[in-house]
Amino acid sequence: MDGNRRFAKKWKLTEGAGHKAGFLALMSILKYCYEVGVKYVTVYAFSLDNFNRRPDEVQYVMELMQEKIEGFLKELTLVNKYGVRVLFIGDLKRLYEPVRIAAEKAMEATAKNTNTYLLVCVAYTSSHEIPRAIYESCQEKSGGTRVMNGNGSDNGDYSNGDGHAKINVVDMEKHMYMGVAPDPDILVRSSGETRLSNFLLWQTTNCLLYSPKALWPEMGLREVVWGILEFQKNYKYLEKKKKQA
Repeated sequence: MDGNRRFAKKWKLTEGAGHKAGFLALMSILKYCYEVGVKYVTVYAFSLDNFNRRPDEVQYVMELMQEKIEGFLKELTLVNKYGVRVLFIGDLKRLYEPVRIAAEKAMEATAKNTNTYLLVCVAYTSSHEIPRAIYESCQEKSGGTRVMNGNGSDNGDYSNGDGHAKINVVDMEKHMYMGVAPDPDILVRSSGETRLSNFLLWQTTNCLLYSPKALWPEMGLREVVWGILEFQKNYKYLEKKKKQA
């Protein structure tokens, strides 16, 4: 959801106001998606790399996240009416404790909903997700047996009995953070940016990349409809690529 800080600069607002505008845009986008029948919406709320930003900005975003999750919990009647299940995806241990507790409450409160899914990627990067999935797959296959070098040192591999850890794509995907949802059909990157920024690199092999020029707080119904039209236009090609994969 790129462009919150640029939006604030554009309108001479504080960075915090830009993040708040971005949250309001997210609420509108989610409403439009659910109304047109989109079952899964995944948002990149906070990257692991974002923890390297200024401490005051990280603190502000964490507090804003906590505030909005707790506000969400107060609207459970409406949430349950739409059947929205919320899942927080990523290394949740890295979140500030109040945010993590609020996220866990939101997931528990919506656990029985199945109509639509909102996946919120926090403390997430693909470069963390993929090695973690490999590690856990090897550990599962080998029963956690480490392979030792001749000098007795640990080389970080796992053995399944013949000295090699044998895993396949299914094993890996089962251990992916995003294993709870199907691969996306459309990856939306606002602000006209085309880089993926370490987001869903494994899952977007045969996915349409849609890059509207609007900064994230400026995103609205027009961008949602245009993205769906772009997907429909490219649907046959994307399906063909999936079959060839």
